[in-house]
Amino acid sequence: MLNETQQTELLEAYPVLRHLSPSLWRSVASEGQSLRLPAGSLAFDEASPCHAYLMVTSGAVRVVKPASSGRELLLYRVLPGDSCILTVSGLLGDCDYQARGVVEADLACIAIARPVFMQLVENTPKFRVYLFRFFGERAAQLMALIEAVAFRKLDQRLAALLLVSGPAIEATHQSLADELGSVREVVSRILEDFRAQNIVQLDRGHIRILDRLALQKRADVETLVT
Repeated sequence: MLNETQQTELLEAYPVLRHLSPSLWRSVASEGQSLRLPAGSLAFDEASPCHAYLMVTSGAVRVVKPASSGRELLLYRVLPGDSCILTVSGLLGDCDYQARGVVEADLACIAIARPVFMQLVENTPKFRVYLFRFFGERAAQLMALIEAVAFRKLDQRLAALLLVSGPAIEATHQSLADELGSVREVVSRILEDFRAQNIVQLDRGHIRILDRLALQKRADVETLVT
């Protein structure tokens, strides 16, 4: 059962729940479970069953596709107010997770069991619209990711990532590699190439863009040029 503070936090993060009928909201409040997970732990794992809909009130989850080599490809993040489309797919299709959810920042969330979640979907049109909106947004993001991985070189993808993160980026070479589904050594080599051309300045845990135009040319993404 959720206490008053937890109910308030949930409504603030997910205002769509204000459209629930009184009886449905009572079900959420009485059957919802408050969960807290530390950074680095698993929110869910690949091939594990999906039993509940997680609604994030603080923190973040990285949803990644792991490979047998140990590398991971970042699919998307789940932040407060977001919906995880893999969780929704698992609940609606009664199937296992197809990826892994890693807690990126200490997580506070409310778990809604599948029977209650199905009631929300079936009986609250605005909640359905909310879910489908995220499906559309995530599908577009995943299509862009597939295009980038399949057709763009890693130096282009790294340049594009720096452009949207800059001009001053706090990140390790390993975290950038994780973001791109690569390995640290390759990312470090590309960054050193950028540094040698005076495109970026490298410090421990920090990267500063010195020549945005040159980085845009390396990214080869016209939409990023402003």
